[in-house]
Amino acid sequence: MDEQSLIAAAQQGDLTAFNSLVEQYQQGVFNTAYRVLLDADAAADATQDAFLSAYRAIGKFRGGSFRAWLLRIVTNACYDQLRAKKRRPTASLDALLLSPDDPGPFVTERTQDNPLDQAMRVELRDVIHAGLRTLPPDQRLAVVLSDIQGFKYQEIAAIMDVSTGTVKSRLSRGRAKLRDYLLDQKELLPDKYRLKRKV
Repeated sequence: MDEQSLIAAAQQGDLTAFNSLVEQYQQGVFNTAYRVLLDADAAADATQDAFLSAYRAIGKFRGGSFRAWLLRIVTNACYDQLRAKKRRPTASLDALLLSPDDPGPFVTERTQDNPLDQAMRVELRDVIHAGLRTLPPDQRLAVVLSDIQGFKYQEIAAIMDVSTGTVKSRLSRGRAKLRDYLLDQKELLPDKYRLKRKV
């Protein structure tokens, strides 16, 4: 079945069709949540909440990009978690330090690379991950949706429920902060990834 047929069947209560949609989108939804929350357990919770909400609301889906619709739901779930965390802040060792087994937010499918290339990508991922942590959640989400997920401004605006101008502003500020962070951390970056300051 194609996506539209799966959506139509799911809207009629077909759980198998909805589960097929979940299988198709769960990795992208989780990756987005992870890059916003920067915590695998929190991202898994947000992903689960998002799919439960999507299942309950699928009858209200009226067309357009199903992927963007799902990402808007998971974005709201992430914001709910961030608001709850502000009310009762906690700091676990897991949240502060990535496990060596944790792939982090920049997982690649290229497992055939030589060990040096893999090590350099891990170093780059870790520095970018730390840089993303420095951004406010709204800027981090805009950067993730644009520069990692590849959405256009209008799609990001729909996902974030803001104007296109707000998306551009958040992207500009987020990219500038991330660039400044990477420039300040350049000794931690593999040489071929180092940014140069403009003179």
